[in-house]
Amino acid sequence: MHIVITGANRGLGKTLADQYRSAGHEVTGTARNGSGEVLLDVSDPAQHRAMSEQLQGRPVDLLICNAGVYLDKGHDISGYPAEMWEQTFAANVTGVFLTIQALLPNLRDAKGKIAIVSSQMASHTRAPGGSYIYRASKAAALNLGRNLAADLRGDGIAVGIYHPGWVQTDMGGAAADITVDQAVAGLTDRFAALSLDTTGCFETWDGRAHDY
Repeated sequence: MHIVITGANRGLGKTLADQYRSAGHEVTGTARNGSGEVLLDVSDPAQHRAMSEQLQGRPVDLLICNAGVYLDKGHDISGYPAEMWEQTFAANVTGVFLTIQALLPNLRDAKGKIAIVSSQMASHTRAPGGSYIYRASKAAALNLGRNLAADLRGDGIAVGIYHPGWVQTDMGGAAADITVDQAVAGLTDRFAALSLDTTGCFETWDGRAHDY
């Protein structure tokens, strides 16, 4: 199985890549700092074109859209500058779409699957205030995934959207609920279970359906 993982240089992405490689799968990891097999800043259309050319003719069985940013963590209402909105949506929403668009021929060849790492913060049921930009971007990624699931069903491509848990990474912080290994074990099970019967699902790392 050939798996492509964006943001595979640290945190969840790196551990996912390591786990899949240990299981004998072929993994192509991307990183914007050049530490992956493929250089990819997901907000850069030119780098998506280069990735598409680099992977031309190689079927992709599973695409994990993991790359993302949380630039407004800890801001109060006086923060949230316009450029922060632009940068976050470029990475967390546009970047997801451009990645899928660039690799659609590869996914069609394999009748592959797409896993979008969103967040429970995307849900209308989780609105305690704050983190406006991140919440809005993850809600948009959830909406994108749901609509892609409808459009790609005819190609035999299933799309799932996932909350990875509050994970002890650089983004989640040391006080988070679960370890990276726990999150990855749950997520790999979710990705394996994804099918056309469950396409469009929004699930937690441990298998619970999440309210939209």
